[in-house]
Amino acid sequence: MGASLNEIKQRIGSTKKTSQITKAMQMVSASKLTKSESHSNNFQIYAHKVREVVTHMTAQELTDIYTNNVHDGVNYNSMLLARPVKKTGYIVITSDGGLVGGYNSSILKQMMTMLEEDHESQDDYVMIAIGGTGADFFKTRGINLAYELRNLSDQPSFDEVRKIVTMATTMYQNEVFDELYVCYNHHINSLTSQFRVEKMLPITDLDPDEAESYEQEYLFEPSKAAILDQLLPQYAESLIYGSIVDAKTAEHAAGMTAMKTATDNAKNIIDDLTISFNRARQGAITQEITEIVAGAIALE
Repeated sequence: MGASLNEIKQRIGSTKKTSQITKAMQMVSASKLTKSESHSNNFQIYAHKVREVVTHMTAQELTDIYTNNVHDGVNYNSMLLARPVKKTGYIVITSDGGLVGGYNSSILKQMMTMLEEDHESQDDYVMIAIGGTGADFFKTRGINLAYELRNLSDQPSFDEVRKIVTMATTMYQNEVFDELYVCYNHHINSLTSQFRVEKMLPITDLDPDEAESYEQEYLFEPSKAAILDQLLPQYAESLIYGSIVDAKTAEHAAGMTAMKTATDNAKNIIDDLTISFNRARQGAITQEITEIVAGAIALE
């Protein structure tokens, strides 16, 4: 019985140490989440303004395109025009490590289902991975990666992801693929995220009717077409970067939730072990009393 008591006591001690670690990791993830949410909110202000400018500048082109009134000989920017899809590009965003609950598994499971349903072979798509978990997952399944990016910081700057987002827009312009989707978990709140597949290229999320509500007028130098040649790729890059920031926020929320769950489970285990310890200790005391009473009776 003594050995059992010592064993239970050791398990309680080790579980308490584990719960202290998970509690600390929960607090770290919560701090990262707060910073990431602030980063994401600040970026949305910039993204909204860029969208406003781009929508205003492309209002006439968008009206022509959406009403099928595109005239022959008119040179519309290639990033606004849909073309026959021979290959599809995917940017899949996962984390670099574990301890984030089902964050990665939900993304990768739904990605594989989508690939199997929408494509007959790997020749139909080009895969780009952000995050080591996704990169390793696709490699082990024989899926070739056009590019991978690992070890992003907790609040990635645009300079940190510039290469991959610029490469993605350049590959589209060079017709390596004919449409581009970003696949990731969208942050809703600290407890909930939602798998998203957002079409980034060609740019189809602009509404020319929005331009009517904008009061700004622009003077173009050297020309509107030249400015759009620079601005539209930057707008597409900002959309991709925004998805990365959003995915990082969801990752921190998933990490915080996973560590809270681990801490709560450790507390439940400690409570159960404490009850077992008290019962074992009570049993040992009862056994000792019984032996003393028996010995006293034997001496009478």
